[in-house]
Amino acid sequence: MAITKLDQMLEAVRSRPTKKLIVAAANDGHTIQAIKNAIDAGIVEAVLVGDESKILEICNKEGYDPSKFQIIIEPNDDRAALRAVAMVNDGEGDLLMKGNLSTDKYMRAILNKEKGLMAPGAILTHVAVIQSASYHKLMIVGDVAVIPAPDLKEKTAILNYLINTAKSLQIETPKVAIIAASEQVLPKLQACADAALLSKMADRGQIKGAIVDGPLALDVAVDRESAEIKGLHSPVSGDVDCMLFPNIEAGNVFYKCMTKIVGCQVGAIVAGAKKPCVLSSRGDSAMTKLYSIALAALTA
Repeated sequence: MAITKLDQMLEAVRSRPTKKLIVAAANDGHTIQAIKNAIDAGIVEAVLVGDESKILEICNKEGYDPSKFQIIIEPNDDRAALRAVAMVNDGEGDLLMKGNLSTDKYMRAILNKEKGLMAPGAILTHVAVIQSASYHKLMIVGDVAVIPAPDLKEKTAILNYLINTAKSLQIETPKVAIIAASEQVLPKLQACADAALLSKMADRGQIKGAIVDGPLALDVAVDRESAEIKGLHSPVSGDVDCMLFPNIEAGNVFYKCMTKIVGCQVGAIVAGAKKPCVLSSRGDSAMTKLYSIALAALTA
């Protein structure tokens, strides 16, 4: 049965072998709380790479048992990220997680040519799973944080990662909308042209495992009534599982509107590396970080 709520991920991952999580710069309360909850839920074992004094201070303040974690002392953020990535690359961990450091430092460590987590030719992208009270199932979206202006090759890779994530959530045949400003095929708009190509590639079997349609404006993607009013007949409209955004501006604005204005819950990972990498904002809640850990474990 398909997972339709984020907390169902926690139940699904409990039945799988425990993963080892390596956390870069695990120096903040929300990150440590999320990791502690994931350990208590039987999802992961954890290694915290960071400032030991800050980690112990947080554990003492919150009443956490620090023996739950293995702590590796590295107070410098850049070195903590490189150490965490190297450990995962060397087989000492199954999952990587960003703690209290900037995304650019985290990504540089993942992309490091000598000890990073990238296979030759791989494309790194951000995948978020959003739960909204106004929508009847989870929305799997990308890219909202990593690739600024994806070309057709990169959009194809993002699309495949969205489909794979949907399948890890037990969605047998995900419905994917390629988002643009209009549902009309307007050749002068690159987003519309790319969407039409991706949709036809799926029709011809070049992209497998999903029902793909585009270009679709956001309203007709998520609302069947809007599609009917506009005279659009699409198997995706009103029942979309995945949305591929045309660029980082569109995706990021959607993501932040959903999380900061609407108040949606979310889990987020970086896909395309050798192992799943949790990528949440330093300002995200402990619950968001817990859901992100569960998502990474499901896709591992």
